[in-house]
Order: sequence, then structure tokens, then C-alpha cells
Amino acid sequence: MRLTPLHEEHLALGATMVPFAGWDMPIQYPSGIVSEHRATRAAAGLFDLSHMGELWVRGDGAPAALDRLVSSDIQGLAVGHARYGLLTNQSGGIVDDVIVYRTAPGELLVVVNAANVEKDLAHLTERLTGAAITDASAETALVAIQGPRALAISGRVADAPLDDLASFGVRRTAVAGVECLAARTGYTGEDGLELFTPWGGAPTVWHALLDAGAGEGLVPVGLGARDTLRLEARLPLYGNEIDEATSPIEAGLGWACALDKPFLGRDEIARVKAEGPDRRLVGLIVDGGVARHAFPVLSDGVEIGRVTSGTYGPSVQKNIALAYVPSDRAKPGTVLAVRIRGRDVPATVARTPFRRKGEAA
Repeated sequence: MRLTPLHEEHLALGATMVPFAGWDMPIQYPSGIVSEHRATRAAAGLFDLSHMGELWVRGDGAPAALDRLVSSDIQGLAVGHARYGLLTNQSGGIVDDVIVYRTAPGELLVVVNAANVEKDLAHLTERLTGAAITDASAETALVAIQGPRALAISGRVADAPLDDLASFGVRRTAVAGVECLAARTGYTGEDGLELFTPWGGAPTVWHALLDAGAGEGLVPVGLGARDTLRLEARLPLYGNEIDEATSPIEAGLGWACALDKPFLGRDEIARVKAEGPDRRLVGLIVDGGVARHAFPVLSDGVEIGRVTSGTYGPSVQKNIALAYVPSDRAKPGTVLAVRIRGRDVPATVARTPFRRKGEAA
């Protein structure tokens, strides 16, 4: 397994390490997943995301080239801003979900999921015209600080305050003397920053933020709480909610598709939107157990779908899940069931996200 530049820091903090997408990653620290989750909601959490992939696309034609391959409007993306989008295939399925950062007129950073780096690089390399692509994943670390105190804490160690950075804004700065690309993005449903640093600079940034946040409730957070946080916010996980056989429309990601421009798979996505999808991704409140990935979802005793992700939501204090169900069973308030260890447990379709930013922690 590959090790992030913060591997020794995680061991020193007593983290439980697990394999994830070929990396040895912390799933939790001694305080536990629920404690880490609540600390992020109430104050701030610090995350090692160095397993993620970073692909640079450069050249005068780079924005137009990416615009033909990413579902959202990339050509219209201003310098200093980022946008969520989807890499799609010819049949309108999702190759990956990405964030594209425009750092200069002819320079864009595409951040991809750890398990998809090689696949995404091949997908883009095969189809990009008028631009050059470079895989910088092996030399780029990523440290995220998330939560209501994240900006105040980071401001103490950055060379300039970052609280004026717009949502999905990006700029170059220095944190604890380490040159970083700072972005006001995240995967928790909270405000915060993602800091792209040189590989060897990550420990300096990590320690500086931990020290600056020591009196503010900042804690290190592993993959376990990262999952409960993103699920409460209804953020999709590639391989669970979305994959190459999933339409953005059925996944509730139609908002990330600029159908007024040409891009790979656009026509098929537009068709599904016009006709309506056969199934939809819904939120479930599960009464009587935790629904896990691939558990059957039933209506009147008949299986109609499968859970994609499920957990106990520490902030909402309910068992929550996401699942694909037929469109005629997707209305909030519809009563279904999830089969948990041979027992059919009531589950009600709920409005999502389960928790919105700013609600009580």
C-alpha cells in the first residue's frame, strides 16, 4: 500500500489504519468516529486527503478542451474559481466526479478520486485536444480543514487571511511558510479549506494547523467521520452512489450538467432528463437499524432497490441512508423497508440533505 506524507503523524496520534484505494489511511483516531464528526460540525476537523489525484491541464486551448469532457461550464469558469462537474462517457454514465480549479487563463487543476486516477488520466489523455495533461498526484499532498472555526484557525498560520476567499474560490498563498494552493471547497457539508501542498510540506502544514487550533476544538479526522459527514450532506461517493452505469439525472446531479453546451454524453443525459429517469437516488430515514451498502430496499415485501450508503448520522441523530428506488417510489414520505440481517425494518423517503450547513451540530 502507498503511504501519504502524513503516515507517521497518524501513527503518532494513535490512528487506526485501513487500506483504502491502495493507500494506508486513518479511519479513526482514539476519540472515535462520532466524536470526530461532532467536533467538525461544532468547531473544526483536520483531514489528510493526500490520496486524491491531481491532474493539471495546460495550454491556450485547455478550458475549451476540458469543456468538451466535463459536464459543467468550464470554459466560462473565471480564474481564481472552481466548479464541481462530472467526467462522463458516451452513454451518459459517470466516469468520475471532479472539481476543476482555474488557476490561470490556460491552466486548470482537475482533482479526481483516489481510486480513479489512472482511469481518469487515460480517459482525458485519449480525448483532450489542444492541451497538455500532467499527473501531479505523486508530488501533491492535500490537507483539508473543515468546520465553522476552520477559516479563523487557518488564518493564524497563513501569510494572509483567507476568510475573504469566495465559496469555491482558489488562490496561491503560504501556510506556515509552505507554498499552497488554497481552495474554499470540501466534502463535509461545512465551510472550510482544502490546501494543496508540495508532498514534503504537508507535515509542516498539518502541525501548524493542529497547533493553531489546539484551543479551538480542532481535531484530526479519519475516513470514518469523513463518510458520516458527507452522507449527512448527501454528497455522493464514487463507487457507491455513482459509477459509469449511473446517469447524472437519476443521481440528482442534473444541476452539474450544462446541457446548453456540447460535451461527451450530453445527448443521452438530455434524453433521460426529458423522459424522466426510471429510478432516483433518495434519502431514507431508517427506523430500527443501520442500513449498509447493498442492503435490499423493499416495497410491500418486494425488493425494488439497494442501499448505496448508510450510517448513523451523529448530527441528525437518526439512521440515514441513500438508495436507488423506482421513480414512483421516490416521493418524500413514501414508506419502504430495508432488509437488515434478515429483518425488514421500516424506512421512510426523506428530503435531503439530511443536514444543511449552519444547522445545530
